[in-house]
Amino acid sequence: MLPLELIRRDPDRVRRAAQLKGEPAPVDEILELDRRWREHQTIAESARAQQNQLSKRYSTTRNPADLANAKHVGEESKTAMAEAEAVKRQLDDLLLRVPNLFDETVPVGESEADNVVVREWGSKPDLGFPPRTHYDLGESLGIMDFERAARVSGSRFAFLVGDGARLERALAQFMLDVHTREHGYKEVMPPALVNSASLVGTANLPKFGGDLYKVEGQDLWLIPTAEVPLTNFHREEILDVEALPLKYVAYSHCFRSEAGAAGKDTRGFIRLHHFSKVELVKITTAEQSMEEFEMLLADAETILQRLGLHYQVMLMCTGDMGFAQYKKFDLNVWCPGLDRYLEISSCSVFNDFQAMRANIRYRPSRGAPPRFAHTINGSGVAMRVIDPLLETYQRADGLIAVPEALKPYMGGIELIGAR
Repeated sequence: MLPLELIRRDPDRVRRAAQLKGEPAPVDEILELDRRWREHQTIAESARAQQNQLSKRYSTTRNPADLANAKHVGEESKTAMAEAEAVKRQLDDLLLRVPNLFDETVPVGESEADNVVVREWGSKPDLGFPPRTHYDLGESLGIMDFERAARVSGSRFAFLVGDGARLERALAQFMLDVHTREHGYKEVMPPALVNSASLVGTANLPKFGGDLYKVEGQDLWLIPTAEVPLTNFHREEILDVEALPLKYVAYSHCFRSEAGAAGKDTRGFIRLHHFSKVELVKITTAEQSMEEFEMLLADAETILQRLGLHYQVMLMCTGDMGFAQYKKFDLNVWCPGLDRYLEISSCSVFNDFQAMRANIRYRPSRGAPPRFAHTINGSGVAMRVIDPLLETYQRADGLIAVPEALKPYMGGIELIGAR
């Protein structure tokens, strides 16, 4: 969340950031509630001070009137404090609904058309024959099954079968090995269910509750991404500055209702309700934040480069970057069969926006007051990388060549679909 002091001091900056992000921001309501909250607090504190004076005087005079007045003023103080607390609850709720600011390097724009390609790696593959889509290849090879998944679970689910399932397992192991052995992340196996406070901590609640799956009758939600449990791993903690940055990686299943994505990517292994990915999370200091962000982005790019996949690094504009993000890059990989780029990873820095909500702090030096940490995350990468992989490595005979980086993880298999 944004500090209340910032909204008091510079409400126009907050309004502008929200407007350029295309997000509502109840700044005027917050300022009015803030005024009322402080007014009730002042009345309560004044009444409490008056009560103390009357109580002291009664101890000397033993005048029943002083005692009666002290009790009366005490009740006024309690009433005013109760009103202050009620207003503060409303104020805190509205503060959770204000979007983050954005970095000055973020391009101003309204939609994905205004995003900026900052660099590319590799080039579009020339297959020498008309490319097929990943779902056509997957179904014909018997490694993807959408029809049976629809019967079992409904639309936007998929079975990976045989070498398809083995391919996802190989990708996960490959990514985890690279990120832990080469990039210095600590591997975590997180819970797939979290409480509401954890989702508030990462800014998924209250805004995105409609995109989440909740367990009926319990304060438990299926995670939309491992970002949620990994970021909240240090909730309500004061960290040792010498230990920062903390770097975590997790392979997890993810669950999203995609309520806000009706009609988008309804076919194929793309926008599923249940999917998996490898997630990277960093917790660091304000001074290290942007440098660590660029390093996390490079870590995700390494995976795509090792797999030999052509991709673009896209800097997201204000209107397409998201509610909580301070700056965001997407890694979009070329899919020859789909004839378009597909987003495979989003990497974001949040400054202290999430840490304030989750109360994650660090002490800059001995005896110094704690400061809120900065959080960073990104997919390293999502398992829908299977889509461009199948389409890029397809052969004219319908088989799929296994990328060199995955061969040690595929038991020596050279071709998917050859057996």
